[in-house]
Amino acid sequence: MTVRVPEPEMPAAGPAAEASAAAEEPVAEVADAPAESAVTETPAAEASAGVAEAPAAETPAEEAAAERISGEEAAPRAKRARIKPAAGQEVAESEEDASRDVQVDFADEEAALAAQNAGLEIEGATPEEEAAEELAAQKLEEDKFAGKGKEELVALFARMLEEQPVQSIRRDVEALKIAFYRIRRAEVEAARRRFVEEGGAEEDFAPSVDGAEIRLKEQFKEYRRRRDAFIANLEAEKEANLKVKQAIIEELKELVNSDETLNHTFNKFRELQQRWKDTGIVPQQHVKDLWETYNLHVENFYSFIKINKELRDLDLKKNYEQKVALCEQAEALVLEPSVVEAFHKLQKLHDEWRETGPVANEYKETLWERFKAASSRINKQHQEHFETLKGEQVKNLELKTGLCVATEELSSQPLTTRKEWNRASDRLLEIQKTWKTIGFAPKKDNNRIYERFRTACDRFFEAKRQFYAGMKTEMEHNLQLKIEICEAAESLMNSEEWKKATDELIALQARWKQIGAVSRRHSDAVWKRFRAACDKFFERKASHFASVDGEHEENLQKKLALLAEMAGADVKAGGYEVIREFQRRWGEIGFVPIKQKDAIQKKYKAAVDELFNTLRGSERDRSMGRFREKVSSFKASGDRRLRSERERLYNKVRQLEQEIGLLENNIGFFAKSKNAEALVADVRAKIERAREEMASTIEKVKLIDKQDQDENNNA
Repeated sequence: MTVRVPEPEMPAAGPAAEASAAAEEPVAEVADAPAESAVTETPAAEASAGVAEAPAAETPAEEAAAERISGEEAAPRAKRARIKPAAGQEVAESEEDASRDVQVDFADEEAALAAQNAGLEIEGATPEEEAAEELAAQKLEEDKFAGKGKEELVALFARMLEEQPVQSIRRDVEALKIAFYRIRRAEVEAARRRFVEEGGAEEDFAPSVDGAEIRLKEQFKEYRRRRDAFIANLEAEKEANLKVKQAIIEELKELVNSDETLNHTFNKFRELQQRWKDTGIVPQQHVKDLWETYNLHVENFYSFIKINKELRDLDLKKNYEQKVALCEQAEALVLEPSVVEAFHKLQKLHDEWRETGPVANEYKETLWERFKAASSRINKQHQEHFETLKGEQVKNLELKTGLCVATEELSSQPLTTRKEWNRASDRLLEIQKTWKTIGFAPKKDNNRIYERFRTACDRFFEAKRQFYAGMKTEMEHNLQLKIEICEAAESLMNSEEWKKATDELIALQARWKQIGAVSRRHSDAVWKRFRAACDKFFERKASHFASVDGEHEENLQKKLALLAEMAGADVKAGGYEVIREFQRRWGEIGFVPIKQKDAIQKKYKAAVDELFNTLRGSERDRSMGRFREKVSSFKASGDRRLRSERERLYNKVRQLEQEIGLLENNIGFFAKSKNAEALVADVRAKIERAREEMASTIEKVKLIDKQDQDENNNA
């Protein structure tokens, strides 16, 4: 809002001077001078102290362009509403790599839209409301109503209506409305999630009636009624003031024709001036003409009565001192920390300037130029302040548009795995956090850009929900397969065919590992059911073998004898079959006394390791020799057979890795069973053999690769 400054008979210095009434009226930094320049100053110059209306209530285009940045965003300063994924996205988080939902809070922007949709929108501020609120808005805390419940907010609204003028509470009503619908929307979303989690279709959900919301709407209707009445009364008052001032002008006209004494006439003139000053504002479209007409007849009165020079000079001196003081006050406003507050103080100074009478002609131009220069500086600061805010808002719009584009691209990507969806969700979380750090866009774009962003987020989460809905069908199928395995394990847990049941349970464990994930809510239960069946069988098996206590000492002697036999065995002649036979016989002997178990097992492991070490050198050498001959034969037949052989060996390495993993997992099953050392020993022996075979196979693959490399180097 740029102050219109009266100037003596010269065009506006700003970029768009105020034109004649018949022309278009762009907003000017400085307007044409009122009739002060035409005054023939007389000793009664003080009579002009009540001249024209100050246009403080005017809202010119500069301020409109500033878009009420200090507090009138369509969606007020926000802790942004949480944009949540669509309902029905419950998936596993352990076995299933659960999706991580984006949790950024967008509550205020969502609440602003909810309040608007509920019909609680306040029309633009009147000039009087702006005057009452703009300074206060500079000090308004952003979270004035944070932490208050719905009932407390309704009570606060009622108290505001009861205790405060309706024209002074518009910003508080706006903030209270946003705070209320932030809470209300959170409650509705929570109810919606519970409805969906309990099996309801999201499109069938309808929020319950909220008594607090009903009372809030009733209070808002009362507020709007009072505000409309205030505006209507204000307009009526302006019209009445216009008629009063027009009547005063008519009385001024008649003074020059009065037959009364000069003293009586001058007192009447003073009375009319005071009445003019005491009369309130008039409609803005009449301000300029009314001022010029009034001032014209004031000057006519001065010319008519020709007050004596001494009184005239005294009046001019007093007016001079007052205007010098006004200049000094205007110049001091440059140091005011708040640009907005300095601007409003300048308006009041202009009101006082207009109410102050004329000065001597030799000072008139100088004083006016001084006052105008100070006013121009404040106006420029005020305009630059809002231009800066507008520039920041335009930049914010560009940044938010970029985030919308990024979110739209993210929501259109063809994501096919949980890992990809989790990465995309993390990226969207980063985008939403970045959005929260950006300020408002221009008012006309703020809601639109937010709705675009929210739409893109909703599209992403709807696609994510559909993806996990498809996964849900697959997990239900996996659950059925695992239940069947549980039933099979439960049918074996009481079996006394120890070897057969053991093999079947191990096979079931392998099948279990091949089946994919199930829903988190079923995962633990079905796993515990399967584990319980396996544990029961292996504990029964261990208990069975442990019950034969009398055989333990005999088994110890048999194992000691077997260890002695292993020490003298010619493993090179028999190869791995000799070792496997020793392992088989060891496993068949059974349990030994618990005190000797670790020691005898340690000796057995050392003996097996020694046999392997003895055999490893000769057997590996023979095997690699045969394999080298085989490779040479393949190369003679062409590279195709050699590549096939390498592929076969590579697949064998992968198969052996899986077998080793399965055997190691089986040790975990046996370890919790009582007296399971024989079973554990047998499994560990198998693991050792598999590792040996895998090492040999890897060495053969390396041999093929080296042959190819040597051939390429020689080529």
